[in-house]
Amino acid sequence: MVGKAQLPGIERDRTDRIVFHVDADCFYAACERLREPALSGEPVVVGMGYEPGDTIGAVATASYEARAFGVESAQAISTALELLPRRAALEADADDFAPELDREETGYYRPVDMDYYESVASDVREILHECADVVREVSIDEAYLDVTDRTAWEFADGLARHVKDRIRREVGVTVSIGVAPSMSTAKIASDFDKPDGLTVVKPGEVREFLAPLEVDLLHGVGPVTARELRELGLETAGDVAAAEPEPLVERFGERGRELYARARGEDDRPVEPRGKPKSFSRESAFADPVSEPDPKYDLLETLAAAVSDRARRRGALYRTVGVKAVIPPYEINTRERSLPGPVDDPDLLTEIAQDLFTEFEADPVRKLGVRVANLEFAAEDQASLDSWGDSTDESTDERSKRDDGSDRSVEQSSLSDFQ
Repeated sequence: MVGKAQLPGIERDRTDRIVFHVDADCFYAACERLREPALSGEPVVVGMGYEPGDTIGAVATASYEARAFGVESAQAISTALELLPRRAALEADADDFAPELDREETGYYRPVDMDYYESVASDVREILHECADVVREVSIDEAYLDVTDRTAWEFADGLARHVKDRIRREVGVTVSIGVAPSMSTAKIASDFDKPDGLTVVKPGEVREFLAPLEVDLLHGVGPVTARELRELGLETAGDVAAAEPEPLVERFGERGRELYARARGEDDRPVEPRGKPKSFSRESAFADPVSEPDPKYDLLETLAAAVSDRARRRGALYRTVGVKAVIPPYEINTRERSLPGPVDDPDLLTEIAQDLFTEFEADPVRKLGVRVANLEFAAEDQASLDSWGDSTDESTDERSKRDDGSDRSVEQSSLSDFQ
C-alpha cells in the first residue's frame, strides 16, 4: 500500500493486527452542541415529531444527560417528552408542562439535520484517513481502522489518543475508541468506557477481556439472540466460549459457530474499505479566525496540493473541484465547479479552488477545505484540461442558513460528499 508510515526499528508478529473501532459519542447531539455551544452539559434530544401538531416521531439520539431521564434512541418522541419535557415549551406555557418542574428536569429538542451532521462527519473521516492506511466507514458516526502498518502494540494506546485528540481539537466532538486484534473485539471495546473512552485489548488478553461480559454485549447479539442464549444457560461470553459448539449450531445454524468464535475472540475478517472513495478532500483550521486574504489563499494552495497528491497516488481523475469555508461561529459554506472532463492537474485545482473562494476573502474564516469529486479510476494516461474547452461554473450562490446550519444549494451540493 502506498504511503505507509511504519515506525522504524520495530519487530513484531505480523499476524497480530491492530484494529481501531472509532465511535462518535451521541454524534447528532454533539453536532448540535457545535452549532449551539450553550447546549454543552444540557440534556439534548435529536428527533422528529415534537413540534405542536405532530403526532408521530422518534428519538434519533439522546445525549448522556438526556439518557439519565430514561430517554433512548428509537424511543417514541411522545414518551421522551413525558420523561423529559421540552424546555422551550415549558418556558412558553408552563401550565401545559407541569409548572412544578424546574429547569434541571427539562431538556432541549432539536430536529434531525443530516446535511449538517454529514458535514461534521466528513471532518472526522478526513482525520481517520490521515491516521490509517485502511479505513472501513460503517456509518456516519463509526469506522474501523487497520493501523498495523502505522504503529506497534506498545504504541497503539498513544496513536489512539492522538486520533481522539485530533478529532476533539480540530472538529469539536468526542469519540470512543476500542483497540484490539480483531474487528469484533475492537467494536466491543469501544463501547466499554463511553463517553470519550479508550480501551485497549492486546493479543493474549482477548479471552480474559470478553469472558465476564454479558452475552448482550457480544458483537452481533441482539435481544432475541441474548434471550435464546440464556435459555441455553449461557449468561456470559465466557459461558459461550466454554460451551460445545454443536448445540449452538443446532440452535442458530452457522451463526451459532460464529457466536462461538466471537466469544473466544476469533475473528479473522480483514478491515476492508467499502468500495472506492467518492471524493478526496483536505481541511485545516486556523488557531483563530483569520480575516486577511493572504493567509487564506496560502492555506488553500497547500490544501489543494495535498488533495491533488492524494488523488494521484490513488490513480484518480476528478471532474469536480470544491471549496469549503467555515465562518464563525459555525456557518458552513461550500462552492464547487464541474469540469467538462476528468483531469489530474494540480495547478488547475489550485486555481479553481482559489477562484471559488474569492467571495469569502474578506470574511473571518476559522476553517478551509478543498475537495475533488466525481472521480474516475482509470489506467489511462493522466489528463490535463489542455484538451478540454472552458469549464462549466456550477458554483453555488446561497450561504448556509445561520438558524439551522444547513447548506442546501440550488444544485444540491451536498456536504456529505465533502469527505
